[in-house]
Amino acid sequence: MKPLTPLTIVNGLLILPGAAPAAGAVRCESDRIAAVGADLAPLPGDRVIDAQGALIAPGLVDLGVFAIDKPAFHFGGITRAALMPDQGVVLDTPSAVRFAAQSGKPDLWVHPLAAATKGLEGRELAELALMREAGARAVATGRRWIADSGVMHRLMSYCAMLGLVVVAHAEDGALTGSAVATAGEMATRLGLPSAPAEAEALAAARDIALAELTGARLHLRQVTTAAALDLVRKAKARGAAVTAGITPAHFMLSDMAIGDFRTFTRLSPPLRTEADRRAVLAALADGTIDVVSSGHDPRGPEDKRLPFADAEPGMAGAETLLPLTLGLVRDGVIGMARAFELLATNPARLLNADAGSLSPGCEADIALIDPERPWMVDSAMMAAAAGNTPFDRQGVQGRVTALFKGGVAIEL
Repeated sequence: MKPLTPLTIVNGLLILPGAAPAAGAVRCESDRIAAVGADLAPLPGDRVIDAQGALIAPGLVDLGVFAIDKPAFHFGGITRAALMPDQGVVLDTPSAVRFAAQSGKPDLWVHPLAAATKGLEGRELAELALMREAGARAVATGRRWIADSGVMHRLMSYCAMLGLVVVAHAEDGALTGSAVATAGEMATRLGLPSAPAEAEALAAARDIALAELTGARLHLRQVTTAAALDLVRKAKARGAAVTAGITPAHFMLSDMAIGDFRTFTRLSPPLRTEADRRAVLAALADGTIDVVSSGHDPRGPEDKRLPFADAEPGMAGAETLLPLTLGLVRDGVIGMARAFELLATNPARLLNADAGSLSPGCEADIALIDPERPWMVDSAMMAAAAGNTPFDRQGVQGRVTALFKGGVAIEL
């Protein structure tokens, strides 16, 4: 294979950890970042890209997608995606994990999350060590909570020994049952099957307790209620290895959005109250939440053109992940460096990937972004396999203008 010509991206605003965007350049040799700095100049023979004042940021690392949808990921600046095990063929064997790990190359890195239990049935542990060798970067319980505390204890003990993060869904299934909404005024008015928000806190409390008991690293993929966020906040204060994630839908929307029975707002976990949404914003600001991911789950008409209670949960989120998170920056909730911590640095760290940061030695996954560029979300025109977004016809700001995977330009 012919070696890559060194690449230097100049005349941009660097997004570096803990710092405001600052003028500078980044130089890449082979597939790695070689140098970053304000006074960096290209060397003779380098390929030179003029960023024209755009942000020079790490490629996004999307932790917990349900489908590999490369056009949508590239549109959204995503260069790595952690694939949930809930697939047509569950990722519960080394061969399934190995196949998934190769599915995005060469222009997208797919990091499979191994199924915690066989068939994701919550009873018998899957072949975790063998799946780690096959390319699994973490272990996930899938769309459901593991109800058996003995199974969860064994899972966490084993993952602590293997050095794998446990990615858990935090909803007590015995309480949620067939609920499609959060119990409260809106669900009552609409006559929808609902479950109390406390189902999330109960599940989170059990899993946090087991993580502290076993020494496992626990990532609660979505924490959407004030009560559960408070549990995470207190666990972190005790020094527990617990992290939390969220999707833009849960910091942008409350359960008021389901008022017209529009199934694009049928999500899992369901949308919460306005008080919970505000608690999520506070948790983003104070560091309780570590990851913002898309939860990308494109669903076609056969899954969404149904009565609300019968529709499948999920949304196409890859294309709106970046602009909606940049909205938090414009609203003063978080700073720009914190935004890319949430979108790239922290998820890469959880996946043990040499990415997510513009640091020498990291893989040269780089996005050039115009943070002010306006565009309209249009479900009919999305690059995703299906356009099931609750943000249809909403104006947003922030667009990727160029994307590099391992120093190689990706066509957008």
